[in-house]
Amino acid sequence: MDGVSTEAAGGPSDAQPAGSEPTAQAPFPWRGHSFELLAARALWDPARALLLVADLHLGKAESFQARGIPLPSDGDAETLNALLQLAHRWHPRQVIVLGDLVHDRLGLTEDLRQKLAALPALLGCPLRLIGGNHDRDHWHEGLPQEPPQALGPLWLSHGPDPRAGLLNVCGHLHPVVQLGRRADRLRLPCFAFDPQRDQLVLPAFGALTGGHPYPRPADLWVVAEGAIVPWSALSRPARSISSNGIRTGGGRV
Repeated sequence: MDGVSTEAAGGPSDAQPAGSEPTAQAPFPWRGHSFELLAARALWDPARALLLVADLHLGKAESFQARGIPLPSDGDAETLNALLQLAHRWHPRQVIVLGDLVHDRLGLTEDLRQKLAALPALLGCPLRLIGGNHDRDHWHEGLPQEPPQALGPLWLSHGPDPRAGLLNVCGHLHPVVQLGRRADRLRLPCFAFDPQRDQLVLPAFGALTGGHPYPRPADLWVVAEGAIVPWSALSRPARSISSNGIRTGGGRV
């Protein structure tokens, strides 16, 4: 695949990445289950050797180009290589995309179809797709769109869909935190956990995706420069660091 690494990820391991940096992941315990929030914008489930990502929006540049809006076409290679790097590092038994694998039908070029067809072999494991709103009008050969479903203690969906007794892991909202004001404003992707709903929203994985401040009170983990940091650790030194209604006195907004 042009611009995309073609080395397969290899076989299963003990689910511990070699040489991992302390800031590259954060433990996420939930009701006796252990997960890892990854700075690469993914969730790792060690008990099932499961890698979860959401909102790749592949083909977005090509979709915009078809509408006369110039965007560089290297976003897909960056996104897919990031996914392959995760697979090489964690050796998952399966990778599940929680919706919006492709941006829309206009972006689903023949070149992208070929890359998607080759992806499971390169990942070294099965690739599955929970259908998202951007996936509705097209299909991917060998990659059927699956409905929301339970997997162990998890309820996997594209958009928020809390279920009693399960941890709802989803995407769709592209959560970010906003630092600074006006010209100095900076948006950083984040994980957002709503303890009232037992709902964990993953940051968008795609290189060309935007984001929105999370709309409900939540515990946040901010992703920046290959590190993941609890929002409370960022907000304590400067309580007025954020805008747009974000409270900075603790780990929630």
